[in-house]
Amino acid sequence: MKRVITYGTFDLLHYGHINLLRRAKALGDYLIVVISTDEFNWNEKHKKCYFTYEQRKALVEAIRYVDLVIPEESWNQKLSDMHEYHIDTFVMGDDWKGKFDFLKDEGVEVVYLPRTPEISSSQIKRDLYDANSVEGESKENHDDINTNPV
Repeated sequence: MKRVITYGTFDLLHYGHINLLRRAKALGDYLIVVISTDEFNWNEKHKKCYFTYEQRKALVEAIRYVDLVIPEESWNQKLSDMHEYHIDTFVMGDDWKGKFDFLKDEGVEVVYLPRTPEISSSQIKRDLYDANSVEGESKENHDDINTNPV
């Protein structure tokens, strides 16, 4: 059985994430997805997630390409994961190109897949911010919306 692993935050899950997971799974038989914990995101990446680790884990576990989801708690974890999970192929988006080539020394194939160009979580955040910054007040909840046409 060929084992593939990929890492990410997977906050604001979108079709670019699904494309990555589909292509990663096509490289092997068993796909492990390692999701950054809330603590790792905040303390090491200085990123605040919209969804908690447990919520992001549940979303990713529901994707048919994914066989196992585990937490990422440190940058150094990748080396031990390669051995603990008997990984054949390590996959990341090509925005990380070259950053994980050291894993080749562990006998692991390293693949950088092209990102889906028109979508990213950062782009979604920017687009929503811009869309909600237009003149006039946005309606924040259903109580503020008048649905009666008369």
